[in-house]
Amino acid sequence: MRPPPLLPSPLTELDDERLGRHGVTLLLKRDDLIHPDLPGNKYRKLHLNLRAAADAGYDTLLTFGGAYSNHLRATAAAGRLHGLATIGVVRGDELAARPLNDSLTRAADDGMRLHFVDRSTYRRKTDPEVLDALLERFGYAYVLPEGGSNALAAQGCAELGRELRGRAEVVTVACGTGGTLAGLTAGLGPEQRAIGFPVLKGGRFLEDGIQQLQEEAFGGRRGDWRLDDRFHHGGYARSTPELEDFCEDFTARHGLVPDRVYVAKMLHGVFTLADEGIFPPGTRIAAVVSG
Repeated sequence: MRPPPLLPSPLTELDDERLGRHGVTLLLKRDDLIHPDLPGNKYRKLHLNLRAAADAGYDTLLTFGGAYSNHLRATAAAGRLHGLATIGVVRGDELAARPLNDSLTRAADDGMRLHFVDRSTYRRKTDPEVLDALLERFGYAYVLPEGGSNALAAQGCAELGRELRGRAEVVTVACGTGGTLAGLTAGLGPEQRAIGFPVLKGGRFLEDGIQQLQEEAFGGRRGDWRLDDRFHHGGYARSTPELEDFCEDFTARHGLVPDRVYVAKMLHGVFTLADEGIFPPGTRIAAVVSG
């Protein structure tokens, strides 16, 4: 029996004197607790896509990701829970000869068939000839983009924004593909603003993709949002001594181990912006713990 999702996800206040001295209150939006089998907030991105796949008669999902992709793990788990076969196209054909890391092992254990491709081919994964070749090889499949970010995913994430209406003046979230930010800002109230923290180096490029997602999902730009791309700490799944020190200190203070790939970088950004005086005294910040 599938456990039901925990929605709305919990919103808990975090007492931290480093923010308190600036008059700032931090609330953690615990999307990581939505579902025990789906990492982070991936349920919000997937559930409308799963419904669309079922309505169209698909029995297989095909999607893309890197070696440490939460999206691959989530798609594999969702497929198992909903009786769908899953295929994960993984960036880096050199990985095929290596032992699977924990993330890919979880995906494989949930029944995902992993297909490793070279990085050049992966960059062209949305080209018709590449996609057609994959579908010819694996058969009729519902295709989910990398990170799961499409119009239906953004619409699913709009509920996150609606859950936060009136709860905070500022909402922050880590950005991989930008789909969560695109959706949640559409659900926020007119007096709220959002800050996205790209976890990829040079993440400013996400602006165009977020704008396009909002146009596809909602007919145009929605909400007051911006990106701060200073906190990638070397790029996706990379870290620095500064980030490690922040994580260790945060865990010692609050007993919560922030995910290094996404959440830790976002939280480090929040604390830094507070020190820079970006938030007026009395500001409530809701930080999305996405996994």
